[in-house]
Amino acid sequence: MNIRTIRYGLWAAIAALGLFLAGAYGLGKFQSGNVTAELGAPFNLVDQDGRPITEKAFEGHPSALFFGFTHCPDVCPTTLYELAGWLNQLGDEGKDLKAFFISVDPERDTPDVMKAYAGNFTDRITGITGDPAEVAKLILGWKVYARKVPLDDGGYTMDHTASVFLLDRNGRLKGTIAYGENPDTALQKLKRLVEG
Repeated sequence: MNIRTIRYGLWAAIAALGLFLAGAYGLGKFQSGNVTAELGAPFNLVDQDGRPITEKAFEGHPSALFFGFTHCPDVCPTTLYELAGWLNQLGDEGKDLKAFFISVDPERDTPDVMKAYAGNFTDRITGITGDPAEVAKLILGWKVYARKVPLDDGGYTMDHTASVFLLDRNGRLKGTIAYGENPDTALQKLKRLVEG
């Protein structure tokens, strides 16, 4: 190996490290809740009690949004269980925080199904479902990934974004809680959200 090859390799490694650090810095800022983003879209759906609900439900208080479905085998029940625990840990400090469970599978997730499912975790999580076309608009507006996946038995499951979206009092994205995130870190993000 000659000196020239070593020099090029060294410069390539330095450049790669720089790109990695820049990306990690940017990701860390996003995950720490220091970002704002314009996401969302107008929608007309129903809550778990069959009452009309629109994007205005995400304004006037901090909110936590989770997109999932009631037939989910692992991510959704785990996330809702953790979210219920964090709401409980926040106590009075988090009394203004509203939590929403938005169905990515409205064909099966009726209001009654959503109410029963969310109620297994806490009465502080409001289920949102409705017309599939309206749900699709909401999913698209929040840039959420959701895709129906056929199963061998003829049924289906859903692949979907697994993060909890954290919104400020104006309904703007302030950060996320990743699936499997350290519980103490997640709780601190929620505390910062309700303090803001």
